[in-house]
Amino acid sequence: MQTGDRFLPPYSGLPIDARHPPRSAWGVFGEDDSIGTVNLLTAERVRAGVALARRGALFSLNWNLELPEPPVLGRGRLRHTVLNVGWATDDHYDNFYPQASSQWDALCHVGIPEVGLYNGRDIRHVSGVTGSPNGIEHLARRGIAGRYVLIDVPRSREARGRSYHPASGEAISVDEIELILSAEQVRLEIGDILLIRFGWVGWYETLSETERASLARDPDFLATGLDRSESTAAWLWDHHVAAIAADNPGLESNPIDSSKVDGFLHFRLIPLLGILIGELFALDELAADSVQDRVFEGFFTAAPLNKVGGSGSPANALAIK
Repeated sequence: MQTGDRFLPPYSGLPIDARHPPRSAWGVFGEDDSIGTVNLLTAERVRAGVALARRGALFSLNWNLELPEPPVLGRGRLRHTVLNVGWATDDHYDNFYPQASSQWDALCHVGIPEVGLYNGRDIRHVSGVTGSPNGIEHLARRGIAGRYVLIDVPRSREARGRSYHPASGEAISVDEIELILSAEQVRLEIGDILLIRFGWVGWYETLSETERASLARDPDFLATGLDRSESTAAWLWDHHVAAIAADNPGLESNPIDSSKVDGFLHFRLIPLLGILIGELFALDELAADSVQDRVFEGFFTAAPLNKVGGSGSPANALAIK
């Protein structure tokens, strides 16, 4: 399979070099690569995505920067100060966690202790300054734009008469994702941005302050998401998605088990395969519109923060139909 002058081996054909970890995509996009599967967003695929913006309907996929509140998974509260100088305002942020709300994970965000970061970089060198490996600035300078495909898990379950709850901790298999794609009559193509709505953001907004505080205190709270098995990683690689983003806190189901590769899907997707991950995207409005017009694809664009050595960034994502 060719994309430009790059060969994309199947998951079963990884690694391409015996020196690299098993089932890793190190070197597929070059030994010095820092953007992973975003390389698949070629000029031709960007143009194809632009052509899908037929109505000019615009959807922001960015949740409130101050949600969840209280923050979850160990992040802190954003402090915002507005400065009034009489004829103008300025402001500044303190305690800003770029991955507290709608977010991208840079390829330096997660490493595997035994093997390091994506493409063999050393996690001990992550510093947030020039030379820090796999930082978010590489994605920011490249930009993210192309065709998106939306998967709506709750509505699919409702249509099939199956029970569902976004906070059950259920693991959604790739077989079910395939079933939903078939029902939506949409086909994944190389370089797509896959958006999966689990309904978690909308569910969270219905919670009381007491319920939100209880959830924030428990890192092992239940959240429905992708199955953490290797079959999920293989499916995503073999479909050659450029990125995958969801509206839950971790893309995969929670709680995780970070003591082993099989317990944490991030280990396979980020350091081994270089697949870009987004979390806590606000997908409800886009999904509601897609139910009305039965169009589950469109043009996607995002501009992460251009911060040298950053571990992540607010999503800054838009969908256009």
